Amino acid sequence: MATSDEQKSKAAALARNAPGGAVSTESEVERFLAAARAVPPARPADGQGRLAFALDATGSRQPTWTLACDIQADMFAAAAAHGGLDMQIVYYRGQGECRASPFVRDAATLGALMRRIACEPGLTQIHRVLGHLEKEAERSGLKAAVFVGDALEEDVAALDAAAGQLALRGVRLFMFQEGNDGRVEEVFRRLARVTGGAWCRFDARSAGELRQLLSAVAAYAAGGRTALAARKDAGAMRLLGALGK
Repeated sequence: MATSDEQKSKAAALARNAPGGAVSTESEVERFLAAARAVPPARPADGQGRLAFALDATGSRQPTWTLACDIQADMFAAAAAHGGLDMQIVYYRGQGECRASPFVRDAATLGALMRRIACEPGLTQIHRVLGHLEKEAERSGLKAAVFVGDALEEDVAALDAAAGQLALRGVRLFMFQEGNDGRVEEVFRRLARVTGGAWCRFDARSAGELRQLLSAVAAYAAGGRTALAARKDAGAMRLLGALGK
């Protein structure tokens, strides 16, 4: 069994390998320990059963952060019926902070990790998230990622190029937009379309529908299109329609 010092060293290495290569402080190492203890064995190379849950954690997202924390538990429950799901949290906030957790199979562990993250004012870092997803696709065969955000403050051409690289690696982006910014919607829709994924609205006023949609994504990540079609609820049908053929 690994010692406490060994666990800390492992968690520190995970943090250093997070997007942007930032080095964690001791407190941030402790934050990753719970997730590091639950890292499951490697999945098959096709990436089925793995989902990256990427979140804008800048200041404007604070009002709906608790909702996102609650929904991830529903996503695990939906995936459990199709063999389970290993999920990774990727988030950015503040002045250039962008980090990723290990893949975690336990909903409670992931929920505890999310609740340690507080939103902080800053600019969007979607390009760094997409770059991380590309590396994860090469490393573990990741095939699906959810992104939840409400803003876009980056070069659109660079985002398009990054989405193209994900498409080449078979990674589908499921873009959930909070708010009604038309420019954000246009770009989020395009990123989803390029990768063969789907765009949906993230609206706390429609929490029930949102839970169904995100649970449908989890079912897809765990069991593919067959698992999604087997659900037969409104969220699954909407997602199947968005995915097309």
